[in-house]
Amino acid sequence: MATTRQAHTVWEGNLIEGEGVVTFDSSGIGDYAVSWPSRAEKANGKTSPEELIAAAHSSCFSMALSNGLTTAGNAPTRLNTQAEVTFQPGTGITGIHLTVQGEVPGLDEAGFIKAAEDAKANCPVSQALTGTTITLTASLV
Repeated sequence: MATTRQAHTVWEGNLIEGEGVVTFDSSGIGDYAVSWPSRAEKANGKTSPEELIAAAHSSCFSMALSNGLTTAGNAPTRLNTQAEVTFQPGTGITGIHLTVQGEVPGLDEAGFIKAAEDAKANCPVSQALTGTTITLTASLV
């Protein structure tokens, strides 16, 4: 069964001086301020489209890696994934770097890296972002 999730943004003002609020409608987890300075300079307590992409990518990748490891017979104890989305004003998103550290009993480093590369290529968010260079660093703890 397919699922659909919703969020919406209300933006007021021009790009540079304006600001908006992103609301997570499906989950109801809250409203988050967004602005151009939070995107192109310092976050200053506000989010950005790139941070939201990083959150989506790190969670999707972790789920895909957990599933792949478990299916192969090596269920992880813990996965810690960070996604860094780089934004260059005037150019756009220039890359995403995933870093994952895993605790996976019975699996060696080479097997973990192979599973992580597979998850990077096949998680739905990675597939949605195929126009962006995605790199990966994976290691066991």
